[in-house]
Amino acid sequence: MSVSKVLITGATGGLGGALLREAGARGWSIKATGRSALHDASVEFIPADLAAPAADLAPLVEGCDTVIHAAALSASWGSAEAFERANVLATQRLLAAAQAAGVARFTFVSSPSIFARLRDQVGITEATPPAEPALNHYARTKLAAERMVLAAASDGFATCAIRPRALVGEGDRVIMPRLIEIAQRPRVPFPRGGRALIEMTDLRDVAWAVCEAAERCAATSGKAVNISGGKPMPVAQVAQAVADAIGTSPKLVDLPVPVATALATVLEFGARAFRSGKEPPITRYTLSTMAYSQTFDLAGAKAMLGYEPRYDALETLLAEVRKTL
Repeated sequence: MSVSKVLITGATGGLGGALLREAGARGWSIKATGRSALHDASVEFIPADLAAPAADLAPLVEGCDTVIHAAALSASWGSAEAFERANVLATQRLLAAAQAAGVARFTFVSSPSIFARLRDQVGITEATPPAEPALNHYARTKLAAERMVLAAASDGFATCAIRPRALVGEGDRVIMPRLIEIAQRPRVPFPRGGRALIEMTDLRDVAWAVCEAAERCAATSGKAVNISGGKPMPVAQVAQAVADAIGTSPKLVDLPVPVATALATVLEFGARAFRSGKEPPITRYTLSTMAYSQTFDLAGAKAMLGYEPRYDALETLLAEVRKTL
């Protein structure tokens, strides 16, 4: 049975927008919810706080055969309570509502942060164990939510999870702004000289993979799939490409890893001790992304979804950077 009517959560974010466009291109009838208003006559938009105990989620899933759950608190710093509420409780409540309404498929947008470690990881597969304990509350709660979704799989309720790497493209509010900020500095300290490999993914490729997983959810039920753009490159090379695009010339400086690790540990401890809501300049999680390679083996994605990246994520990133000039 193919998808007919889908609920997309997190619809007002960058990935949410890409999902709406992909679902529309597939001819699906769409309901959507998100943090802000959505002005699209082709989409039935229902504002909702998924984690609010008083919120009735039944109207969201009513009449839907598929749910794509992309809503999340996606940040590298914050309180445990905020992440539990947005990433675990919201998923738990939406799962229950979907099951009660007789929804057939539930596709969850997970995160590669569940693998974040202070060491290189090249060729991560779906069988690679997650990092435990996690480096931050985001990774911990996304893993808890993913496990909850996959454990809910049954004969009448197919579930799967997609773990997309480093999303770039229209609506990106995370990677591009951070890279532009880095490129505007006179000096940029890079752990290990910026040699760590980053693997970006075009939002359009991610949206295709998520929607394809929804279509094939019966065959991939109870499984997670790793998705990336398939072109790893040194993080310093990406930063230099962004600098070239905006016409700056930052000096790239090598930052010794022991110094960076000690600094991140002290700053995290201080921020928690003083109950600061502000993210420290460097954390162990950000160090894991800047100092250490993390790449995916896409054999599983190809076998389960027929996935092949269609877009060059670096070119997509630079095209978006140029729009800001």
